[in-house]
Amino acid sequence: MRNWFRNENVQMSAVALATAVGAQFRIYPFREDVFRIGLGVSIFLLLLMILPNLPYLKTGITTGAASFAFQTGDWLLQQHDWAILEGVLNNIGAGMYYIVFAWMLSKLKYRFNELQPLLLGGMIAVIDFSSNLVELLFRGVLVGSDIFSIRGWLYLLVVACLRSYFVIGLYSSITVRQMRLLHAEQEKRMEQMLSVDSGLYGEVFYLKKSMKTIESIAADSYELYRDLREQGLGQYSQRMLGIAQQIHEVKKDSQRILAGLLKLYDNGKAVHMSVSEVIHFAIRGNRKYGEMLGKRIQIRVQQQMDCETAYYIPLLTVVNNLLANAVEAVDKSGTIDIRVLERGENLHVTVMDSGKGIPAAKREVIFEPGYTTKFNEAGIAATGIGLSHVRDIVQSLGGSITVSDGVEGEQGAKFDVCIPKAKLLKSSEMHDTFGSE
Repeated sequence: MRNWFRNENVQMSAVALATAVGAQFRIYPFREDVFRIGLGVSIFLLLLMILPNLPYLKTGITTGAASFAFQTGDWLLQQHDWAILEGVLNNIGAGMYYIVFAWMLSKLKYRFNELQPLLLGGMIAVIDFSSNLVELLFRGVLVGSDIFSIRGWLYLLVVACLRSYFVIGLYSSITVRQMRLLHAEQEKRMEQMLSVDSGLYGEVFYLKKSMKTIESIAADSYELYRDLREQGLGQYSQRMLGIAQQIHEVKKDSQRILAGLLKLYDNGKAVHMSVSEVIHFAIRGNRKYGEMLGKRIQIRVQQQMDCETAYYIPLLTVVNNLLANAVEAVDKSGTIDIRVLERGENLHVTVMDSGKGIPAAKREVIFEPGYTTKFNEAGIAATGIGLSHVRDIVQSLGGSITVSDGVEGEQGAKFDVCIPKAKLLKSSEMHDTFGSE
């Protein structure tokens, strides 16, 4: 059905029909009934502005023919002698109006969004008034009606202005609505993209760490091979050499995977995002996470510092992890407070929750890889790399992270991330965050 309506001929027919029907709702500016102003012009103008890809002149001809047919038929129904020729002469001017209007409007069709609304409304009012003068001229020549009425011309000019600015206002409202919907859709896609990038960044970060571990194991294996060979243990040394070679192959495969993943960051472009935008997207994602878990969580933000940074992906990864942990720490309902502050030369991002808190004895071990307090229904532990992710990424940015009790007098935990502003403002490539090869 939608594809059918996208057909150009169908759209032109719809415009012509809607205009012709709307024209039946009319007012008469002169005493005689031969000249009338209907709602059809407003409908015609609005539809042309909404459908700028239509051929305006062809649409004007189609609409003019439909309007002429409707008005002639209506005129004949009101007469008793069925004077067809008189009906044609009386209404042919109405058809010419739409042709002239569409032709003149076609000169502006690609500038609707460029011109200021006041200027655009004034220009369309001139087009409307000029088209009415053409209609008056046809009526004067064919019917002999008086076309030199200054009062009537002024009336037409006022109606043209009111009608044009009314339609421009309606069109602007529709355009603003469309822009808001488009912005919401773009923001949704941006949120999805950042979520993927954030997860990908963490995996790449740990792949880089794993490669360093593999390099160290490969070096130790080769040293052990040499020691075994020097001690005359040929059988064991050859087996050790084979192991070292296999480890080297694993390293080469990991390097190829890492190189492919790093290309996804498009390091050739200097892309920046503000800290406030990072916080915004992190909050949106974790609000949905809380709703998915069936929790009622109020997330409050206090931000006193903002800046543009090329390191928005690692920063988002950090904030996302801390917020996700805070959401999980809260029971069925609670609050999470986020503070973004500037202290000296550092940016501080603090995340506080109203959960059960973290005992002082465990505050050091929670950042170790493999540590977790999360188990599924089968009693299987989670991977436990979330906070170790956060700590290592923060340290890669030259910063630090600490954990303490929540707000005084309340339970919960408070994580404070401290990152040098100079590092965030440094416009170097994101690849540098992973360290050099």
